[in-house]
Amino acid sequence: MPKPSVDEILQQGIHGQKELRPEERRRYLGTFRERVLIALTKMQVYEPGTFPEVEQLMKEYPDAQLFMNGHMSYEEFSKYLRMANEHNIEYTIVTNKEHDSELGLVLACQYAVDREEIYLKEDSEAAEDEGPAAEKKGFFAKLTGWFRK
Repeated sequence: MPKPSVDEILQQGIHGQKELRPEERRRYLGTFRERVLIALTKMQVYEPGTFPEVEQLMKEYPDAQLFMNGHMSYEEFSKYLRMANEHNIEYTIVTNKEHDSELGLVLACQYAVDREEIYLKEDSEAAEDEGPAAEKKGFFAKLTGWFRK
């Protein structure tokens, strides 16, 4: 391996070490998208109880690691830390002072798993997938529909 030039050393001193896909790593709490098994938003982590999909993946992948967003309070994600302890899953609380990810929890492996769907669908998204029969109308849509009658 060739020695780094003086210019490269100065650039690293000014800007820090070169990183591979830094924006992706910030979004997924320090890991890459292709390693992610499941990702929950902060709002999903705030919901009471836990998602059974997370526990199922912990059982299927005992070598996985749990990443929790350090910008959230411990009380909010402690239920997932207890679950990780029950399944002997390592966990890391990630706090990036320069960037706060919208994700609250990421379960990932140290290798690529390339799961197509890593996000849980929320109830409103599931209703959209069910077709027009399950369509929910807002107040103003109902109001304008009433005037058309």
